[in-house]
Amino acid sequence: MNRTNGLVILALMTALGIGVTWLVQRSNAPHIAAEQRLLESRKWLDVLPVDAYDNLPLEQPLALTDIHLSHSLLLGGYRATKSGQPVAVLLRSQTQGYAGNIELLIAIDADGRLLGVKTLEQNETPSLGGHIGDWPNRWLQRFSGQSSSQPTEAGWALKKDQGQFDQIAGATITSRAAINAIHDALRYFDEHRMSLLGSAP
Repeated sequence: MNRTNGLVILALMTALGIGVTWLVQRSNAPHIAAEQRLLESRKWLDVLPVDAYDNLPLEQPLALTDIHLSHSLLLGGYRATKSGQPVAVLLRSQTQGYAGNIELLIAIDADGRLLGVKTLEQNETPSLGGHIGDWPNRWLQRFSGQSSSQPTEAGWALKKDQGQFDQIAGATITSRAAINAIHDALRYFDEHRMSLLGSAP
């Protein structure tokens, strides 16, 4: 009888422990999800200076039109604001690299100048085009400050194509794809400035 009572008590304690664990996990799930979103947000928003905005850009996606561009496809857009004023637009762009799709996050300030570019996904050859996925990325940083018209249309190309930009060593196709996608995004911003910023810059 003692042994049976002991087993019953053990079973009850086990069930109680499982129940408490389940309740704790369930009550913490929203907090954990929020922390995960914040972590993901910080990872994406590396392209913006931390003190440049005070909203949660990724929580308010923009409705984009005409998303099929010359060399890329826009997957999403977000507006960064400070004190209610638009300061930057983030465009999520997908282009075809050497080994598959390359997904970029392209940050453009309210004047149409490039703030930064970050690779979100890529499948390029490791040690060659795969370097486009490095963060921070010195090659992508070279485009900061450029606009759709600076350099000129012809200048938005690799030096080997009579343009102004060096390529990632050994990765001509990857480099061309990224340059074209960045230029696409800058042109798109210029063409849709009012709707992207939500007001006159």
